[in-house]
Amino acid sequence: MYVVHPPKQGDPTSGSTSASSNDLRIYQTWKGSNRFLLQGRFVFGPDVRSLVLTIFLIVAPVTIFCVFVARKLMDDFSYNLGISITVVPVVFTAYVLCLLLLTSGRDPGIIPRNLHPPEPESYDGTADSTGKTPQLRLPRVKEVEVNGIPVKIKYCDTCMLYRPPRCSHCSICNNCVERFDHHCPWVGQCIGLRNYRFFFMFVSSTTLLCIYVFSFCWIYIWKIMDSEETTLWKAMIKTPASIVLIFYTFISVWFVGGLTAFHLYLISTNQTTYENFRYRYDRRANPYNKGVMQNFKEIFSSSIPPSKNNFRAKVPLDPGLPDRMVGGGSPNMEKAVEDIEMGRKAVWGDAEAGLGYSEGQLKDGGLSEVSPDIRTTVGEEDRIGIHTRRSSRGRKSGSWEMSPEILSLASRLGEENRIDRNCGSSSLTTSRPTEAKA
Repeated sequence: MYVVHPPKQGDPTSGSTSASSNDLRIYQTWKGSNRFLLQGRFVFGPDVRSLVLTIFLIVAPVTIFCVFVARKLMDDFSYNLGISITVVPVVFTAYVLCLLLLTSGRDPGIIPRNLHPPEPESYDGTADSTGKTPQLRLPRVKEVEVNGIPVKIKYCDTCMLYRPPRCSHCSICNNCVERFDHHCPWVGQCIGLRNYRFFFMFVSSTTLLCIYVFSFCWIYIWKIMDSEETTLWKAMIKTPASIVLIFYTFISVWFVGGLTAFHLYLISTNQTTYENFRYRYDRRANPYNKGVMQNFKEIFSSSIPPSKNNFRAKVPLDPGLPDRMVGGGSPNMEKAVEDIEMGRKAVWGDAEAGLGYSEGQLKDGGLSEVSPDIRTTVGEEDRIGIHTRRSSRGRKSGSWEMSPEILSLASRLGEENRIDRNCGSSSLTTSRPTEAKA
């Protein structure tokens, strides 16, 4: 299992990065909570360890059945039929495990994140009368039409995109997934557009496997009763493995069988589990319902779209953030500037991705080594004293703590202004006697 480590950064003062940072793959810098195997060829959810329990719950009862039940039933049937009683569950179990891997180890339909917020519809690229770009706020909800029925789509702050219809953000995997159905802890993956078919086949095939084992355990008990002419209770005592498997498969059929029946209903009405619990299409029109036959064809006959993520591709270079800031896309951008203006310590790790901070300068924040505004603002001694007293109080209350960068810059600028005033006053003093003599 590959665990994503933070990439190694080069020395910013040297102007070069390490060679390894140029060879990073997308799966190595993935911002979601996914786990990757075989260098990004398989993508799992963060709870992939639950797969071990799921595999055990499938393989263990089939192994017990083949050893203690099917092997003894081979003598009671003809050669070919007796062999098939053992071969069928083994082959069927391998088929179920393949479906489990196809469900859990593939991209469920993850939509790639945007590097920057989308452009607001009302933004024309021009500045206002003051020369500053206005801070435009993205609408939280948009309305689109699906088959003539209006459907609301929401903006995702994490992925910085408007989710397509039937898309939702999984809080466990931290991704937006197309046709999001639910996050299944038993397979350790989201169920979405690209793996829903395999999930349903996995659940329904597991149901058939449970019915198979359940049926042949009863056949074995009936064979014991017939051969020894004994009661049902005594026959059950002679094969405790069959009793354990009967109880186990009976409980499992209620679980996976009920899940199969529920998803048959969802497929016939073209719903997802999320939509069924969230929107209740029995009370409103379902824009995706095409009829029972077309709904089943959409799930089982339509081609699965290719993944929108090439996890093994190299990480593309970030083109950088435009000079404007859009509200609603990255709230940390505005927050960082506001914290600097108020004298608080900004969280640079959250803001540096979208702030455009370079060479000690904050855009629209007014902080620059060559800016006269900041010299007059933080260069005076009384302002430095005020900020120092506020920062000392902030250490107690936790609300007015200044960053070391601001303190060092303010003190340096204050010394320059003090020297300038001293030089000015001295020159004025020397000029006055000269005038008096004249």
